[in-house]
Amino acid sequence: MQPLLKVTDLECRYGDKVILESVSFQLREGEIACLLGPSGCGKTTLLHAIAGFQPPSRGDIALGGDTISTPAAITPPERRQIGVIFQDYALFPHLSLRQNIAFGLKSLPGAERESRVRELLQLVHLEQQAHQYPHQLSGGQQQRVALARALAPRPRLLLMDEPFSNLDTELRRSLAAEVRHILREEGTAAIIVTHDRGEAFVAGDELGVLSGGRLQQWDTPENIYRKPANAAVARIVGDGNLLPGKLLEPDLIETEMGRLQLSKAVDARGDTLQIFVRSEDLVPGAHPDAVLAQVVERNFLGSSVLYKFRLPAGRLIVATLGAEFQFAPGSEVPLRMESPMIFAEGTGE
Repeated sequence: MQPLLKVTDLECRYGDKVILESVSFQLREGEIACLLGPSGCGKTTLLHAIAGFQPPSRGDIALGGDTISTPAAITPPERRQIGVIFQDYALFPHLSLRQNIAFGLKSLPGAERESRVRELLQLVHLEQQAHQYPHQLSGGQQQRVALARALAPRPRLLLMDEPFSNLDTELRRSLAAEVRHILREEGTAAIIVTHDRGEAFVAGDELGVLSGGRLQQWDTPENIYRKPANAAVARIVGDGNLLPGKLLEPDLIETEMGRLQLSKAVDARGDTLQIFVRSEDLVPGAHPDAVLAQVVERNFLGSSVLYKFRLPAGRLIVATLGAEFQFAPGSEVPLRMESPMIFAEGTGE
């Protein structure tokens, strides 16, 4: 089956500076993808290239089998059947909700236009606010109006640039789930740019992780979290500590938290490795493989506690542990790691 969107070997530059390099991925009809990465990694540039606002310096972009961007020729944004929602929503303050949603439907006959507006108001649960103005709405309601307006002309693909960044954390996650449901109802494929992994996990069927201008991995959120391609991806999709390790034998690694016996041999080109240790990989308690770590800081988080430990070699690591663990600052705690992720050196930032 032909993909809806195909990006091949894309490179984008601002002057002599390379912003995106060798980016390739595909998106199917009705699929929702999230682009995740730190500020400055190229997420918005990639979105602008797909929308037609940014010309590529190499590679191409195809929509529905038709090439819409190459270094030599670009289909204008208004002819791409691609909707865009910007970070600030860009609602018209002098127009009501109904008028905002209807703005892109001027070519439709009046009855058909009104029917589409009513349909979208129901879809985003704002029928009662149809005659209100943007300033009378909450941030979450404004976001839903922007979504309805972008969906009104039935775009083949919807691009959303940090759509939840102006909202508080709890509302961001719930709205991400709601947006996913609305897009599913419309059958519209979408790409959502975010720096919040919680949003990306909730909203996306596929997840693309960008770092340093390169697409480091494109896969399902579950696969990326459980099997990150490299240390950079691991650090972006989950909190953890990166430790150096030395390969003593194919299945034995020396680290600052002691020796780590592996269930299978490591396929590594050199003898220096990076060990990525998440909180769930750290186990407090007496054990032959444990090292004594000093508690430097303790922060109560309700159902969990955030600890900062100092290892014998002096390195500081952080871990979020269950509230059943009560360690006082200054005390020493036996600490070991189980099943951390192991990467070849040079696969970090």
